[in-house]
Amino acid sequence: MARSVIPDPLKRRHWLEGELSPERARAVAEAYLAEGRDAESLAFLAKAGASERLEEVLAEAVAAGDVFLVREGSKLLGRDVDASTWHSVAAGAAAAGKDHYAHEARRLAAAVEG
Repeated sequence: MARSVIPDPLKRRHWLEGELSPERARAVAEAYLAEGRDAESLAFLAKAGASERLEEVLAEAVAAGDVFLVREGSKLLGRDVDASTWHSVAAGAAAAGKDHYAHEARRLAAAVEG
């Protein structure tokens, strides 16, 4: 996707708050993903109703150990993150050397476990 598909911050807010076709929202999301801007793609994937693509991004976030993306993606999908998923996030984070994320994911797993 061309960089021109990615809106400036003000246009982004207007697009997310206003009318935007699912096709256009999906194109913007894919443009963000192509640039490695996964966090910014999530809201556009949700606006597009692209839950299957959101699931894919979420799975990649789990494998990469990205606590933020897992939390936000799960929230947009309308579900809680279970302990086993948090343990997977912790493992992915540890493998990537993301010690802070690994610690946070383990803490969240413990909180879910009770």
